[in-house]
Amino acid sequence: MATKSAGRTLQALTRRARPTCECARATSSRAPMIRQFSASSSSSDVQYENDKPQRPRWSQTPEQMKAPYRWRIKNPAAEWKCNDDPAVLDNFYNNFLGRGGDQMLTEEVKWLAITHKSFDQGRRGFNDRLAFLGRRILNLQTNLALLVSPTAKKTQSLPNPSDDRTPFTHPALEGLANLSDVPLGEVLSKTRLAGLAQSIGMQEIIRWTPKDIHHLNASGLELILAHTMYAVIGAIALQKGGEVAARVAREKILKPLGIS
Repeated sequence: MATKSAGRTLQALTRRARPTCECARATSSRAPMIRQFSASSSSSDVQYENDKPQRPRWSQTPEQMKAPYRWRIKNPAAEWKCNDDPAVLDNFYNNFLGRGGDQMLTEEVKWLAITHKSFDQGRRGFNDRLAFLGRRILNLQTNLALLVSPTAKKTQSLPNPSDDRTPFTHPALEGLANLSDVPLGEVLSKTRLAGLAQSIGMQEIIRWTPKDIHHLNASGLELILAHTMYAVIGAIALQKGGEVAARVAREKILKPLGIS
């Protein structure tokens, strides 16, 4: 009798435990359905992204870089309008580089070279790196031009008469004093470069945002024009190579500035 009562107790405990096992099986069977639902939603998102029209970055602000709302009130009286016409930009490059100058750079690089970081808060790219490279190229070509410049040799400072030492002379070193007598910052000053840039119509095509639209010079117009001149040389160096960039620097910038 004791054995039968023990067996009935064991069977009752087993029956009570069965619903828990069935629920566990039901829960486990739902897991693949949840994973399948999440996978289908991600594939639809990818398809939606691919359906969006592709526009060049220079022509619009990337959607991922836009804030959900403006944090600064837009003032129509202080709005600054920049050029967005590709034909006007191509006309500038032809005027600056000569016939076919608009074909020297790709469409994206042509806009990047004349875009300052103040324009659209830098969200469409800006020309700082191009200007860094172009400045090094132009500085080198200026130093090389000063070494052989006959005008700079005529204006060299005379040696100290109280110094009785005889310096070493060589024809290759005759123009070395030009590098110290004529500071590079004066030869390639922002005022001279900005004046050249304005003469070729760069002010009408640069993309920037002045601090005060009624006082452009106080907003740094000269500095930005000189910066853009360097950026164009840097862009040519990346697209066409250092030899072409050096030739453009000598013929289109140094020669008009009277450095040859």
